[in-house]
Amino acid sequence: MAYHSAEFDAALATAAGDDPSLQGELRAAFAGSVVRQLDLLYRARCDANWEVAADKLHAIAASFHAVELMSLADEARLAAPGEPTVLRRIDAFAEALA
Repeated sequence: MAYHSAEFDAALATAAGDDPSLQGELRAAFAGSVVRQLDLLYRARCDANWEVAADKLHAIAASFHAVELMSLADEARLAAPGEPTVLRRIDAFAEALA
């Protein structure tokens, strides 16, 4: 299942115009950034590392207007480090990008 959001697609179209190759590169860069921050969330062992990774995930989501991911990053900010339910939901989001 691919991730689809009108806001996300509009942000890609604005950034890349009519260049499908560039849109694909931007989508891949976004997905890679999400996966890297998710990995940092999984490895976070203290509140500070967890919050930094959640903040960066939120910033990435905001830059691409991925509202659902912004909400998940906010949930992570409020959760304890390693909270499995929020990690699973972010992981499902990342998988849907593929």
